Amino acid sequence: MSKTEGKTEGKTEAWETGLLGQDEEFAEAVKIDDQTIDDGLELQMISVRMQKNLLDELKMIAGLYGIGYQPLMKQILRRFVDCEKKQILRQVAYEQRKESEAEQDMDMCETKEAC
Repeated sequence: MSKTEGKTEGKTEAWETGLLGQDEEFAEAVKIDDQTIDDGLELQMISVRMQKNLLDELKMIAGLYGIGYQPLMKQILRRFVDCEKKQILRQVAYEQRKESEAEQDMDMCETKEAC
């Protein structure tokens, strides 16, 4: 009788709990090159120069969060970009609203001929 016999008899939860699927005899190493990962995740290698003390502080903060400093930097940049885009869109919407109100005022003046 093999290791997995008896484990599979009507037990869907055996997969979910890890009773099945975690035997070393069925595992094999997968070789994936960095380019494949970069392409799949749409990553682009960049180089950035920054002050050493800023980098040290980022590493300290990342350590407090239990992550590496590069993932932290990606999170910081993502937050900044998201907030900046929202601010730009709000500004554009505000300007369009002002223009629309000005056009409506002009239309009202033309219909009343009193302005």
